[in-house]
Formats: sequence, structure tokens, C-alpha cells
Amino acid sequence: MQMNHFDENGNAIMVDVSEKNPSVRIAIATGKIFVGPQVMKSIKESTTSKGDVLGVARVAGIMAVKRTSEIIPMCHPLSISKCSVDFKILEEEFIICAECTVKIEGKTGVEMEALHGVSVALLTIYDMCKAIDKSMHIEEIHLVSKEGGKSGTFYFEKN
Repeated sequence: MQMNHFDENGNAIMVDVSEKNPSVRIAIATGKIFVGPQVMKSIKESTTSKGDVLGVARVAGIMAVKRTSEIIPMCHPLSISKCSVDFKILEEEFIICAECTVKIEGKTGVEMEALHGVSVALLTIYDMCKAIDKSMHIEEIHLVSKEGGKSGTFYFEKN
């Protein structure tokens, strides 16, 4: 497989997408943060000292999507058409699942944007709740699916 992030001399480069045709591209990424009972209670009852944890985490995730090219060196700046960050609370398991969906019509995919968005959303939950419990941990961040572009459709299948 040819690595297209390097030139003939082995130098890192941004992939040239100028000849590609724009297409609708959608990516969904997910991840989990495992929290203790006290953090779960504080989030559910909105009693953390820093405010609405999931509301702030949602905004942080969306902001991260829009700024991915500033953080990941070879990502192209993109005009995002749609971005959402949603949460599912698994109260009995002390897990908060985050899902980030990104959509564009463009020449390159949005997988990194979705992964960046879900990562920052989960990190924001950690940041806002670390005064309550520092033993939270983040796991299973991965691409769930992607549509569009030359490589077509991808769906994550756990081995």
C-alpha cells in the first residue's frame, strides 16, 4: 500500500486533493468514559460546580471538529455542513457514551474530525468532573462508520 502522506524523499506532506471530485461524506465516531457513582449522580442531577457537563462537552466536541486541521498536522481545513455530539448515559454501568457525527460535501473525508470531536467531548467530561473523582477513564474511541469518497462505505465490526 502506498503511503500518500510522504513525498518521494520521505518528507511528510499534505495529500493533494485538488483533482478529486466533491462528494457527500459522513463519519460517525464513538467512545466511552467510565465514571464512578458520585460523578454519575452529579452529571444526572446537574450538581457539578462547573455547570452542565454534557452541554459543555457537546459544545467542546463541536468546536474540536471545526478545528481538527489545526491539531492533526496533515488534515485539510474543511467546511463542515453538519456536526452533532450526542450522549447516552448507562447509569447502572457508570458509563457515558459519546457519539460524534460529521457531514460535508467535499474532496476529503471527515473521519478524523469525528474522532477528534468525540475525544474532546469525553476529555471535557473528565475535566469538568476530575475534582469529584480522578479515576475516570476513557475507552473504545473508534470510527463507527464512514460514507462517501473513493474508498466507499466502512462499518466497524468488533473482532
